[in-house]
Amino acid sequence: MNQKILIVIIAAIVLIAGSVVVIRNHKAAFASKDSEETNVPVNQLLAQASKYEEQGDKLKAKEAYDQIISNYPDYDKIEDVQDKLGKLNIELIFSPAQMPQTISYEIVPGDSLGKLARKYKTTPQLIKRANGLKSDVIRTGEKLRIWSAPFNVLVNKSQNVLFLKSGQEVLKIYHVSTGKDNITPVGSFKIASKIENPVWFRNGGPPIPSESPENELGSRWMGFDTDSHYGIHGTLHPESIGQQVTAGCVRMKNADVEELFDIIPGGTEVVIQN
Repeated sequence: MNQKILIVIIAAIVLIAGSVVVIRNHKAAFASKDSEETNVPVNQLLAQASKYEEQGDKLKAKEAYDQIISNYPDYDKIEDVQDKLGKLNIELIFSPAQMPQTISYEIVPGDSLGKLARKYKTTPQLIKRANGLKSDVIRTGEKLRIWSAPFNVLVNKSQNVLFLKSGQEVLKIYHVSTGKDNITPVGSFKIASKIENPVWFRNGGPPIPSESPENELGSRWMGFDTDSHYGIHGTLHPESIGQQVTAGCVRMKNADVEELFDIIPGGTEVVIQN
């Protein structure tokens, strides 16, 4: 009798194990099928985006990338798509292309780049780059393309990434470094100061000029309003990007911080979260 019971138990275990294998195989098959079904429209959209970029139609290419990110967030190479879209968005921001976030402005007597930047809450650098200006000189009657929509910045410390946004739209994702031992402050801040090639006032030591190889601030500084010791800046150590190693600031590659510096004006909101 005991032997029969043992046989029944063993048979049941084998049956259950077989069922588990079947279920797993079915799940794997469904996952593979879902992945294949996702890849078909994504590949079509990627091909469209590539074609539009070759034709110079960056706005249509942007639409194709936007569709992938909105409709297929589980695509296994979604980060590559985000990188392509981020690069394209920056090209559009610095281009003369008219977009929903831009206006066409005719220069009148008394205008200057600084005055227009303050009026439309943008930067002189962005106006210059978008209009191909080689100097600060502007002439009455000329038309300028001006980005008038506000930007905002979100920093995620756990992922060490910085999101450049306009409204709710993520325009580009940058990799950054944040404070060691989680000391980068959390909260909402505003950009209160912007300095090109900043001098580093190191605690307990003499000021270190911008050209010095010991200057830890890199090529740009954007300080926060609530505490002037914290801000977003460049780096001498690009290999540290992606790690929590700073004294509390948000550190970017110099090329990235220079790009961001030209885009966001003083007063831009910066939200830092864990």
